[in-house]
Amino acid sequence: MNQDLRRKSFVAGVAVVSLFVGITAGLIAAHWGMVDRSGMKDDGIEGMSVKGMKGTEDMKGMPMKGAAPMKGMEPMPGMSEAPSGTIIVPAGARQLIGVRSALAAHAMLEEEIRTVGTVGYDERGFTHVTLKTSGWIRKVFVDSIGRPVRKGEPLFTVYSPDLLATQDEYLLALKTRMQLAGSSLDDAKANADALVASARERLRLWDVTDSQIAVLERRGQADSVLTIYAPSSGIVLKREALPGKYVEPGTTLYEIADLSTAWISADIYESEVAAVKAGQPASVTFAAYPGETFSGKVAYVYPILNTETRTVRVRVELPNPELKLKPGMYGNVIVQTDAVRTLVVPKEAVLETGLRQLVLMDRGQGRFEPASVKLGRRSQDSVEVMEGLKEGDRIVTSANFLLDAESKLASASSMQGMMGRIGMADWQMRGAHEGKMEGMEGMGDMKGMGMGGMMGMENMPGMQMGEMKGMKGMGDTKAIVVAETRQAAGFSLTLTTAPKKPKAGDVLLRLTLTDQAGKPVTNAQVLFVYTMPMPGMTDSKVPARHTKGGLYGGKVMFGMGGIWVVTVNVAVPGQPSITEKFQFQVAGGGM
Repeated sequence: MNQDLRRKSFVAGVAVVSLFVGITAGLIAAHWGMVDRSGMKDDGIEGMSVKGMKGTEDMKGMPMKGAAPMKGMEPMPGMSEAPSGTIIVPAGARQLIGVRSALAAHAMLEEEIRTVGTVGYDERGFTHVTLKTSGWIRKVFVDSIGRPVRKGEPLFTVYSPDLLATQDEYLLALKTRMQLAGSSLDDAKANADALVASARERLRLWDVTDSQIAVLERRGQADSVLTIYAPSSGIVLKREALPGKYVEPGTTLYEIADLSTAWISADIYESEVAAVKAGQPASVTFAAYPGETFSGKVAYVYPILNTETRTVRVRVELPNPELKLKPGMYGNVIVQTDAVRTLVVPKEAVLETGLRQLVLMDRGQGRFEPASVKLGRRSQDSVEVMEGLKEGDRIVTSANFLLDAESKLASASSMQGMMGRIGMADWQMRGAHEGKMEGMEGMGDMKGMGMGGMMGMENMPGMQMGEMKGMKGMGDTKAIVVAETRQAAGFSLTLTTAPKKPKAGDVLLRLTLTDQAGKPVTNAQVLFVYTMPMPGMTDSKVPARHTKGGLYGGKVMFGMGGIWVVTVNVAVPGQPSITEKFQFQVAGGGM
């Protein structure tokens, strides 16, 4: 009777363990490998052992030495000795997801610094037209803003009592000098010459031209009004001259700017200042002229840092003979820095996490290991590696995001951590979903699990018959990302969720978008693309709607717990498109 009871308990135990493995494998069968997850805590499962299975040694959270692999479960060589985060991908899976790699190598790097600039006028060709005496405007010749004017072109006439009196003084001095021309008194003639010179200089100081003075001398009579001429050529940006208006000295009546050369004011980050110098070539594109590039050069790097934005202003000068570039227009600026020889990798090989940068090392035979790197300058296709790699290291350039997500998924799963502790981390779960436990014959006591010959399973820590509470909600681990801010193309992107710790089901994604000055961007088009990083999963797309203050929201549906990847696509008019990837640990709703 006792023997029959033990036999039935053994059969029941095998059945329960088979069910356990089958359910687990059903969730991870699509994945190709598992990593060593030593050190992870699995509440409700740790410390369990099984009695009643003959022929095995103690299993106290350690790998089963000498245990034969289950049939249908392919060993993954070396995994038990691999560093944390290392994954092994079979050849078929690598081909399926398109894994490619390249070598880190020294090469000439021409960094492209990209920013956004605003068109302004050449300050060297900017002129204010004012009067140095009071008076009344009589007639206006240039009467509209935006009109081009030439140097010497009449702008307006003015009646000024002071100017009229000075004209009379000049004419009187001329008459006095003529009367004393034949005098024998040298002092008297000298004084007359001095009076003429003084009155003439006074007229000049009041912007009366030499030609106007010559006309006054020929006419011999003061003119009640004086014509004011344009001091330079350009475009009228401001006009305050109105017929009959009384003006005081110093009042600005016209602003004239020479727009044949355009100044582009752009801000670069503090980290980019050392690479930007005067004289470097620069190119600017504008939304108003698609397909057209305007070439110029860096003219000046301002010596002041904006402490709020941590940026430095740079001035780029562009020829503007056709006056296509209007003050106030936005443009995308690219500055070509000096070429340097350094260690570079393809730009697509780098994974930006927000806190650090990673690459995936290709160790050969399907083994991939994440490595932290310190980056420097960037070109259009390459990025400088200052620390973390050496020449000849092979790194992944395609499908690296999927591989990284697989590594993090494996590290985040408490279920798989438990399996690593009982010696199953070195096996692929092929065929386990069928509920087969082949290769377990002759198993003896498994101390510490407290199952007592499979009797009283309701007393297993974290487990009860009919439910496995210790396994409930496999995704209930700490979220990898709750809120994260990225800097891209001169913009700041902050992605959050509601609720803050997302669970399987409907989740609201919120993107806060600001420019480099911290101002909200309200005219962008935002699209959320989300999926789970595993073969066979398709992308789902949700457009985000702007609500207020640069906040965009969209509701997504996370179908199950686990790692979910959210790709944020942002399109701002006149700016290069932005694509940033975020990942979340989503809590599940149970087995």
